[in-house]
Amino acid sequence: MYKSISLPYNYDSLEPFLDKETINIHYNKHYLGYLNKLNNLLNSVDYDYRYSKEDLVKHIDEIPLSIRDDVLYNLGGVINHELYFYSMSDKKANIPSGTINKKIIEQFGSFNNFKKKFIETANYLVGSGYTFLIVNNEGDLEIINTSNQETPYIYDLVPIMALDLWEHAYYLLYQNRRSDYINNFFEIIDFVNINQNYEKELSKIQKK
Repeated sequence: MYKSISLPYNYDSLEPFLDKETINIHYNKHYLGYLNKLNNLLNSVDYDYRYSKEDLVKHIDEIPLSIRDDVLYNLGGVINHELYFYSMSDKKANIPSGTINKKIIEQFGSFNNFKKKFIETANYLVGSGYTFLIVNNEGDLEIINTSNQETPYIYDLVPIMALDLWEHAYYLLYQNRRSDYINNFFEIIDFVNINQNYEKELSKIQKK
């Protein structure tokens, strides 16, 4: 069975930008709910867990058609939530440095331009979904939206940062002020983790 991740911070660590109750419900009800449903679906067809979660997306055609859509939906829910939780921290690491900083400046001109583009893209999303920072096959960065629990791995894109824009991610604290939630995400982003994600993927690309 696929195992759950542990939150890298306490439920109240991201206050005042995200509150204790939101993080608690988001992790224990929503994220673990997707994980339990995913494992139950896979166990129903005696899946042997031969792939990582990310690789299972690429091999989804090996899952019986009768449950394939449900597996992909819940699989996306698990992958997307895990990246989202690890895109944030209380480490005050919200200014990029290292390799990711160099790439952001190279592609966007400055961190402020990147931040503006990410916020604009997130505000364009209609309904439920995510805004991702992804790495394409050439090692370049792109900012994209996906709907519901669609994961960029479906398109052979590797997400390295995620902003959850489902209402359950922010509504208890922000109500209809989604733009405030999007802006405040940049107060709690963990660019240490994001830089590690980028360097890991860049290393894979360079070895090809």
